[in-house]
Amino acid sequence: MTTARQPLDFLWFIPSSGDGSYLGSDDLSRPADPGYFREIAKAADRLGYSGVLIPTGAACEESFILAADLAAHTEKLKFLVAIRPGVASPAYYARLASTLDRVTQGRLLLNIVVGGSAQELAGDGIFLPHDERYAHADEFFQVFNSLIETGTAHLEGKYIQAHHAKLGLPPVQEPRPPIYFGGSSDAAVDFSAGIIDKYLTWGEPPAQVAEKIAGVRKAAAKVGREVTFGIRLHFIVRETDEEAWEAADRLISKLSDETIAAAQEVFAKASDSVGQARMVALHNGRRDKLEVSPNLWAGIGLVRTGAGTALVGSPQTVAARLREYQDLGIDTVIASGYPHLEEAYRVSELLFPEIGIDGPRNQIRSSFGDRQVFGGGGHGGNVKVASGS
Repeated sequence: MTTARQPLDFLWFIPSSGDGSYLGSDDLSRPADPGYFREIAKAADRLGYSGVLIPTGAACEESFILAADLAAHTEKLKFLVAIRPGVASPAYYARLASTLDRVTQGRLLLNIVVGGSAQELAGDGIFLPHDERYAHADEFFQVFNSLIETGTAHLEGKYIQAHHAKLGLPPVQEPRPPIYFGGSSDAAVDFSAGIIDKYLTWGEPPAQVAEKIAGVRKAAAKVGREVTFGIRLHFIVRETDEEAWEAADRLISKLSDETIAAAQEVFAKASDSVGQARMVALHNGRRDKLEVSPNLWAGIGLVRTGAGTALVGSPQTVAARLREYQDLGIDTVIASGYPHLEEAYRVSELLFPEIGIDGPRNQIRSSFGDRQVFGGGGHGGNVKVASGS
């Protein structure tokens, strides 16, 4: 007997460093524009997405401030925002998080981003080697979690000193907003086991995801905890498989070999992220072998850092691939597509009915019950369908 699956928790992405229709090209590109981000957030809120991920980094808008702005233009949408240990003190981040949770009435989710670019981290004043960054993050969250859960914290650590710190106002969510995290190294997994609520993986083939999940579960069990799991993926969904693959080809149709080589060189030199190395290993900079698992396409990772794979296909095909991940333990998807406004609609309209997610919220009825079809938007309105047809 098949066990019934719960619908996935499905979030979308705010492209806070800019958006576009073609990778590696400025044709039909869209600059970082707060007004555009509001359009995406309002669409995601209406279309049935539970929340949005707001990225962090030197090229992105600051996630806490952007979330506060978007919250004012949405009703139910949650905001997954980044905490980067070392960029500010744990006491300051606790105040930020508590205030944002309060002003959004409990719509905050927290995403730990320790960072995988030594060059970018140096710009933020962080000079720790890879594994030591997680030791530092562990002390950071000892203070942060104690503050946001109890209002007080004290630590005399190797990296963090917080003497009788206090937080005056608690968050809405008890004991605190949920904490998400993604990291593929052994140090990252060990760090996450005692702290996080949801572990995120980038879109690797199912066998590799299963291996990751098993490792995280084992580490969490050692400290008497359980965590849940999510996956970060791009989506190229069209009415047929053929149309979807054509759209994937079109997305990289203006991407030159020189641009790919330059991007791959930057990845190799600037990043010590194990997860980034795993993404690159799926394609090794080659555009001739990009389907790395059935319907899992690595073309985005030719030039994009971080999540570099997309599920490509018809709604039925993509739903089948998602069920494979669900069977491994994935219960959350953080999705995106290019450009993000239009693809938010495509994923909601085409894929959501296949995976049991409700469509637009607060949809106003458009007739008195007679079945109608779209009539082109003219002054005569829609076309009634004769009964029995």
